[in-house]
Amino acid sequence: MKELLTYIIQNLVDNPDKVSVTERKSGDSTVFEVRVADGDMGKVIGRQGRIIKEVRVLMKAVAQRQGEKVSVEVID
Repeated sequence: MKELLTYIIQNLVDNPDKVSVTERKSGDSTVFEVRVADGDMGKVIGRQGRIIKEVRVLMKAVAQRQGEKVSVEVID
């Protein structure tokens, strides 16, 4: 799942080499922390948070099919 999230985020930004996705366990769920270059933050979040919201929906759907729980956080 980390590879899928990395692929999606890298295709949204201008500096794909600066994308960093870290995975940490929090209880029974997994939290993915996404870091991007300063200029790319708006592209990942989108207007009124629409893009990151859809990325979260997609990741939750994939996780649900595998019987897992995930969340995606964008870190400054």
